[in-house]
Amino acid sequence: MMSKIEKIVFATGNKDKVREINEILEGFSIPVYTMKEAGVSVDIVEDGKSFEENSLIKARTVWKESGGLVLADDSGLEVDALGGEPGIYSSRYMGEETSYHLKNQKIIERLAGVEEDKRTARFVCAVAAVFPDGSEKVVRGVMEGRIGYEEQGENGFGYDPIFILPKYGKTTSELPSEVKNEESHRGKALRAMRIEIEKYEDSDSQ
Repeated sequence: MMSKIEKIVFATGNKDKVREINEILEGFSIPVYTMKEAGVSVDIVEDGKSFEENSLIKARTVWKESGGLVLADDSGLEVDALGGEPGIYSSRYMGEETSYHLKNQKIIERLAGVEEDKRTARFVCAVAAVFPDGSEKVVRGVMEGRIGYEEQGENGFGYDPIFILPKYGKTTSELPSEVKNEESHRGKALRAMRIEIEKYEDSDSQ
């Protein structure tokens, strides 16, 4: 059966994220394009109060320009000892232009003296879809872990070098891509969304 959806436009310009998305969706029959590749240039104001709201805002904004199937995600780090910070402000924490090396150092500094069992944290990812008919769906993926005492590993970006998965005793920057994608918040959310896309195509073909 031919896919009714010819392409997916993902509302991002982040090359690292796109690479990760393509790795997670490997074998999926529908190609994924960035906004730039799809010829979409639009300002997105992320003023939602949750990961879900922000992902929907992005998807709706791009869908108005491109139509078809648009996916968007909003993700971040929640540190329990910091009251859930940086949360939905993860990318804007200390300013969008601030390097993640400095952001990571700041979080480690703020956790100085916090005991091991109180350094719990999680990565959260909400993925939203606006389908060709305008219907919407949002799914969530979570990866639980804790914050380390220093940056470790090269195979990651953002807060990965300080986020330890207790199951492996390593940061997500120290894990091979296939392991990270299997465990990650984004991997879980994208696999859940893949199921929703397949359901949509099945219902559309009947």
